[in-house]
Amino acid sequence: MNDVLSPPPFILPYHGIRPVMPDLRHAGERSAVIGRVTLGPRASIGALALLRADGHVVEIGADFFIGDRGTVHIAHELYPAIVGDRVTVGRNGVVHACTVGDDCVIEEDAVILDGSVVESGVIVEAGSVAFPRSKLEANMVYAGIPAKPVRPVEPGEIARRAARLRAVPDEVLAPARAPARLDIDPTTFIAATSTVAGTFRAGAHSSVLFSCELDAGDSEIVLGANSNIQDNTIIRCVNGPFVMAADAVIGHNVVLENCTIGTGVLVGMGSHVAAGTVFEPDVLLAAGARTEPGQVLESGWLWGGTPARKISPMDDRKRAMIPWIIGTYCEYTADFLASQTALRAAVAVKQDA
Repeated sequence: MNDVLSPPPFILPYHGIRPVMPDLRHAGERSAVIGRVTLGPRASIGALALLRADGHVVEIGADFFIGDRGTVHIAHELYPAIVGDRVTVGRNGVVHACTVGDDCVIEEDAVILDGSVVESGVIVEAGSVAFPRSKLEANMVYAGIPAKPVRPVEPGEIARRAARLRAVPDEVLAPARAPARLDIDPTTFIAATSTVAGTFRAGAHSSVLFSCELDAGDSEIVLGANSNIQDNTIIRCVNGPFVMAADAVIGHNVVLENCTIGTGVLVGMGSHVAAGTVFEPDVLLAAGARTEPGQVLESGWLWGGTPARKISPMDDRKRAMIPWIIGTYCEYTADFLASQTALRAAVAVKQDA
């Protein structure tokens, strides 16, 4: 099944359009470049890193670096991801549907959200989150959730911080345990760069996107129909099952232990969900939030912060996001499933020849 992954990066078209990648210098194990990506010369992408352009374009300049498990993605037909020259993104960083200028450093676990503009010469410190439609002014250091200006960038600081991130070696990926049991609908999409171990059940049109790691341990992972787990998300069952209802969404680069997720829930990018957390239906967890073990997130609220707390009641606009994302991802993954199936068939024919 994994013969399509050699050598990296894994490349998959979207609507028949393939990435453009002149002079790719390095691609780590199980990295992927998907769809309408244009990548400038001398790029380096770490293990499990993902550049995905489906519902819009990703355009990245020269000398780009993204560390292990980093993600670049778009907002469907709304915002592209436009990245300038000499940009460095640290391990597990997320650049989502935004514009990033030249000579920027986005450190480990930082998240830049939709519609934001990061001007040139900006440092975004580790673990920070730039909220949607933020403007990060040139030559400043930003930190926090939401990201706020801390001080001007010092002379030579961009180069020092970029060099530190670029010097980190790729993660050595352990092989996944063989799945004990797969019970999935034929319309379910599991990306070739993702691993699933243990008992896994999935309903119609559900999906596990690229570079995810799912391990049910001695329990099980269950996905309801139309639910999707987005790129670079990690799920590990420690002492119970992971159960996700129909019509729910987990964003990019989320870490979850065994928990229960209700219908109409959106778990925001870069968040951490502790064991035993219960998401009642109709909940939105903000990007970068963290829950506490056994915490119950009450229906009808936006939750955020560390530890997660009620921020504001859900309104019609927030509720409308969920079915819109679900419909968009059902379209994406039907295309990916067809492309990946065709690729595997072509590889099998080549091996038999």
